[in-house]
Amino acid sequence: MVMRTLDLALLRNFAVIARTGSISVASLQIGRTQSALSMQMQRLEALTGQALLHRSGSGVRLTTAGDKLLAHAESLLARHDEILADMRGTGLKGSVSLGCPEDYSIAFLPDLLREFCALHPDVELRMVCAPTSELRPLLHRRQIEMALVSLPDPAGAEVIRSENFAWVANAAEPEVLDQAVLPLALSAPMTLDYRAACDAMEAAGRRYRVAFASNSLAGLIAIARSGHAISVLTRTAVPPDLHIVSAGLPVLPAIGIALEFAELRPSSAARALGDHIAAVLPSLAGEARPISRSGSASPASRGL
Repeated sequence: MVMRTLDLALLRNFAVIARTGSISVASLQIGRTQSALSMQMQRLEALTGQALLHRSGSGVRLTTAGDKLLAHAESLLARHDEILADMRGTGLKGSVSLGCPEDYSIAFLPDLLREFCALHPDVELRMVCAPTSELRPLLHRRQIEMALVSLPDPAGAEVIRSENFAWVANAAEPEVLDQAVLPLALSAPMTLDYRAACDAMEAAGRRYRVAFASNSLAGLIAIARSGHAISVLTRTAVPPDLHIVSAGLPVLPAIGIALEFAELRPSSAARALGDHIAAVLPSLAGEARPISRSGSASPASRGL
């Protein structure tokens, strides 16, 4: 009986296709043609005896067997890279994909990644900025390996750091406060900051309307700078030229920041980054970096 052997190159390319959800996008990342990758996936399906991908005009998604193989493949590839690095006596290598809400990317990531990249220069980092409600499905589909996520309970056991929400405007006492129905600039309705703002206003009996909606942090900041509405940010994401408004508005809650992984046994690169974040994030000052006054929309989805 001939023993079938899985090719690590096939598994590595399969993992890229699974993460991107597209053979065409994967072909650009890998440097192979779409037809060559399609043939590789057919070969992998023949080796496993299972259909691994659902193919459609919009891309590909994993079958149940594909999900199962991806878990094995990522574990095997991570172990392979660890063995190779250990035998060569080299430092940590590989790649890791990290997701986080845009507020955290502005406030924390520069300091978090500066030291990590200096310690591990051979680790390739891929960033995805999106609200927690979008990051969790990406983790479930293993399209990212780990993510900083927002939790409604700031005192939860898994919380690394807590953050306070703040009302933000172009002045400490903006003119819009005098309006009978307060105009707000908020992100998507499923985000924690949107719910916190609406719940606080309703509990206080203050009339309001969501006058502006933006899927980017830069967009919300631009609206706050214009003076036409009050927005909600985490305190650490407030740019120095904007003001935190407290007079005449209800108190906003705090939230927790936690780290979640797609796998129970993450790759060595993901584990190292997770350990670094858990050690450094609680003590970061988290001062907001300046954001362009142009207010041009960011491609990232904003929200917590």
